Amino acid sequence: MDSMMEQPADEHRENYRGAKAMPFVIGNETFEKLGSTGTLSNLLVYLTTVFHMKSITATTLVNIFNGTTNIATLLGAFLCDTYFGRYKTLAFASIASFLGMVVIALTAAISKLHPPRCARGTQDTAACPAITPWQMTFLLSGLGLLVIGGGGIRPCNLAFGADQFNPQTESGRKGITSFFNWYYFTFSFAMMISLTVVVYVQSDINWAWGLAIPAFLMFCSCVLFFAGSRIYVKVKPDGSPLTSVVQVIVAAVKKRKLELPEQPWLSLFNHIPARSINSNLPYTDQFRFLDKAAILTTEDQIMSNGSTATPWRLCSLQQVEEVKCLLRVIPIWASALLYYTGLIQQQTYVVFQALQSNRGLGNTNFKIPAASYAIFSMLGLTIWIPIYDRLIVPWLAKYTKKEGGITILQKMGVGMALGIVTMLISGMVEERRRALAISSPVGVDSRSNVNVSSLSALWLAPQLILIGISEAFTIIAQIELYYKQFPENMRSIGGSLSFVGVAVSSYLSGFLISMVHQITKRSACGDWLPEDLSKGRLDLFYYLVAALGVVNMGYFIVCAKWYKYKGNGGATTTLEIGENLMFKRN
Repeated sequence: MDSMMEQPADEHRENYRGAKAMPFVIGNETFEKLGSTGTLSNLLVYLTTVFHMKSITATTLVNIFNGTTNIATLLGAFLCDTYFGRYKTLAFASIASFLGMVVIALTAAISKLHPPRCARGTQDTAACPAITPWQMTFLLSGLGLLVIGGGGIRPCNLAFGADQFNPQTESGRKGITSFFNWYYFTFSFAMMISLTVVVYVQSDINWAWGLAIPAFLMFCSCVLFFAGSRIYVKVKPDGSPLTSVVQVIVAAVKKRKLELPEQPWLSLFNHIPARSINSNLPYTDQFRFLDKAAILTTEDQIMSNGSTATPWRLCSLQQVEEVKCLLRVIPIWASALLYYTGLIQQQTYVVFQALQSNRGLGNTNFKIPAASYAIFSMLGLTIWIPIYDRLIVPWLAKYTKKEGGITILQKMGVGMALGIVTMLISGMVEERRRALAISSPVGVDSRSNVNVSSLSALWLAPQLILIGISEAFTIIAQIELYYKQFPENMRSIGGSLSFVGVAVSSYLSGFLISMVHQITKRSACGDWLPEDLSKGRLDLFYYLVAALGVVNMGYFIVCAKWYKYKGNGGATTTLEIGENLMFKRN
């Protein structure tokens, strides 16, 4: 039966079993996220407390690990789309992740795999027993397995789940759109559980148990994934998709001096292999220089089956249009980088704001941990997604006659607009927090020796909830765009773009913070981003990010106006954002 299931996506459509496969796919995704997030969410604390690493060393190691994992998604996606297929890649990567989590858990459970405890009363980690080369090697081997697992799972999981639906039917298309929403819902749910229950066990009970729980959850993920093996649709890889891209560019350069025919959609070479998994694409008039790769000359040779014998000189119009799909997505991908940069500020500086605000809960002595305020963004996202998917989308679809209620780019635009509003609210809340910290502080933080504002830290909740709803629009739409607009044989590579975008945005955020810090500390108003936020102007930094978001929004609208969805030929593209904003290109 497995051999029957491994076939091109356009054949045997009766084998699409989205409804039956979804419990296995979503369940596997939930357990995988619970396991991976539970292992990594407190990794920095684990390295500093158990392995006695200095904060700068631990931070550098975690940053290298995160960056390597995100970059590894490109390699994983390439191997998946070229050689192994999504099912085999996910199977191998899931096992690698499980073994990595087991190794990390063993470093806590076995005393010889981590340094001895510091002497009682020791404050300086430099005075604690240092990690040995063998212990470091064992730790890095566990992190290495997690890199391999993450590099395979992250780009393939989403595409594999969407493969279970038949995109040629109305119910299948609706199922794909709904799947993207629920995919991100499970991600946020897993994050909430991991950042509360699992982190509590790790920090307050026992590190060995706290790391064993994620490993067990990853084991459950593997079991659930393999249990559905006989139900899944397993799309075979179609050879190296990047080779075809390079061939088009090389052929177009070689024929750059030729003139294009007046009706290229009729005159250009357009052989389509019988077993290609990619959908047939109509001609579009963008990037017309690439059309020259499909001009048939006397020097080109055609084989008996109709394909080109000189693939580096002659490419099909189908290949050219597939490359155009990739090039059209790149500007949209770039527009999300500044959005992610604003999102990162809600994950970093909010923690410092909470530390310097009144975190008391009512009249009790309990203080909400500063890192726990991130729960509000996930809470906003997890509550909003079911409401949007089950109530708002059907209501919008009645009026717009679109399957998803609004287009993918419209969803991205709404999310970016909400991101700008979030930064404005953040600036206003910080302005008030700073004023109260100066005029009426409730105390001094013992660790940082800074004034604690009398403003309740719960005032940070609205901006966090709003950024969570913003994520539900922009990030989900971006993932959906990559899946639907990339050629079918490159969908895993498309899935990796989101993670690469996050990695680039992290570097961009660091550069922006460093630049603002260096410029403002020499100005008359003083440093905007000092350790004591009450002596800085974090509110102005938020307003700066909002201003950059406005510029980015303008860039996005221009790109969206120009963009053509895959399969829409001709020269007309329509983008509508809301009721009053419409762009039409003729």
